[in-house]
Amino acid sequence: MSNELQKPVIGFSCGDLNGIGLELIIKALSDTRILDICVPVVFASNKSINFYRKVVPDVNFSYQSTKEFGKFHHKQVNIFNCWEEEVQITPGQLNEIGGKYALLSLEQATEALKAGHIQGLVTAPIHKKNIQSETFNYSGHTPYLKSMFNANDVLMLMTAENMRVAVVTEHVPVSDIAQYITRETISSKLAILHQSLQRDFGIDKPKIAVLGLNPHAGDEGLIGNEEETIIKPAIKDAKHQNILAFGPYSADAFFARGQYEKFDAVLAMYHDQGLIPFKSLAIGEGTNFTAGLPVVRTSPDHGTAFDIAGKNRADASSFLSSVFTCIDIIRQRAAYSENRANPLKKISARVLANVEDERIVEDDQ
Repeated sequence: MSNELQKPVIGFSCGDLNGIGLELIIKALSDTRILDICVPVVFASNKSINFYRKVVPDVNFSYQSTKEFGKFHHKQVNIFNCWEEEVQITPGQLNEIGGKYALLSLEQATEALKAGHIQGLVTAPIHKKNIQSETFNYSGHTPYLKSMFNANDVLMLMTAENMRVAVVTEHVPVSDIAQYITRETISSKLAILHQSLQRDFGIDKPKIAVLGLNPHAGDEGLIGNEEETIIKPAIKDAKHQNILAFGPYSADAFFARGQYEKFDAVLAMYHDQGLIPFKSLAIGEGTNFTAGLPVVRTSPDHGTAFDIAGKNRADASSFLSSVFTCIDIIRQRAAYSENRANPLKKISARVLANVEDERIVEDDQ
């Protein structure tokens, strides 16, 4: 099979038109080396792209436009035109236009993903308020994609070079968090995380740390009883499913003492409990990955950044990292499926590796 056919087709939703999404896409895809590893398809319009090309004049960004899925250029960035009309783009402003066209881009990219026209999706940031409509009544990309792909459950998983942090609850008011922390929910999230670590990251026997909900993990019931009545039973349930889950750990000490380095992933109970330490301690650029979907979707670990939109100040590092992560997971899933279809191949690889290790030992002696 030629390298051209092996390259996955990666779709990009443009995010809020008045945010930094299209600027990030232009900067990330302007490096022609990206064309060696994927076929990029941006769901937007030529006019919107050209507007932001003027914002980043120092970047050499070229593309071809198309309205047909079967006519992607494999050696150039493709712009799939989702609309033709003139759109008034006002960088940095929160208005209905930004949300309307963010949704139009996301809907068409999602349909392309469902139909198999693209193999992965990288989503640029949306604003959760102005994208709301009759067809989008969700708190973000994750629940939207869960609904679109009829997934039983999904998991927000933040990944970086040195750590992976998932959350039980996502965009939920702090006053409501406790009611969403149930034994069944935690068990479901642990099952998704375990499977994702195996299938998407190639870890045969992943170790997962589970954080407590309350300060000091409840101090054995003195500061809340969720750890004793909900979280510990869920961890016990997971172990009965051959999932190596441990905890619950006190969140502050767990991260402060570097305990996360001993695990393949961490399951936090709520958004800030997991994302504050992740964004503070992650090495390299973080990526948001939606585990539990039948498809691969990633995004950068930041928002629309209206304060710097249209000023050529957006850093594309996290966005570029989300592109690489998307491609890596697509390839890892393919390898995982191949190994499951042909387990002898995986065993042979392990045997050869062990033989090689023995040779190294003999040589050292």
